[in-house]
Amino acid sequence: VTATDADEGLYGQVKYSMNKATDMASDIFHLDSETGEISLLRSLDNEEADFYELEVRARDGGGLFDTTKVA
Repeated sequence: VTATDADEGLYGQVKYSMNKATDMASDIFHLDSETGEISLLRSLDNEEADFYELEVRARDGGGLFDTTKVA
């Protein structure tokens, strides 16, 4: 996930967090708060679930934010 902010300094720094995730998804996926990279903590099992949804929030240093869903 990538978000940009045209401000300089602290107000232009973007941090990422998982706003909402199913319990199962939060055990499987890791979100890097600095880069927005989503990685697997373990292998996916199609018998466990065939669909995962995460809501990722990007927040700048001034407190402004936006969210997106990742499926």
